[in-house]
Amino acid sequence: MENLPKNKKIVLFDGVCNLCDNAVQFIIKHDKKDVFRFASLQSVLGQQIIKKIGIDVTQIDSIILYEPGVAYYYKAEAALHIASDLKGAVSLLGVFKVLPSGFSNYFYDYIARNRYRWYGKKDNCMIPTPELKSKFLDL
Repeated sequence: MENLPKNKKIVLFDGVCNLCDNAVQFIIKHDKKDVFRFASLQSVLGQQIIKKIGIDVTQIDSIILYEPGVAYYYKAEAALHIASDLKGAVSLLGVFKVLPSGFSNYFYDYIARNRYRWYGKKDNCMIPTPELKSKFLDL
């Protein structure tokens, strides 16, 4: 935990979810400012971060954006904060941060509840290519 990059935002994601894997690939592709690093929720590091910030993952089945020493976000709020840091039209989604979290989380939760059924599930967490290994903190 002491070795977390201070100038990077850490995206904790479900490592066995195909939708989450696609989202991570999308973030990497559009992260032109090299803002993000990644760790799966299932990894030792992911579990340490979750414990440190005090999130009960039995109650929250979500992507988590952790800014070491600054803040953390989950569900729709995390997704919107991530989008606002990306390059291109997707960054415009950040304007939806002004919506009440209950409203945006309603849609987020609907997708989260159905993601395995719609997109499938892997047996293992993804293994990044050698070019992408530096983006992942839990390898």
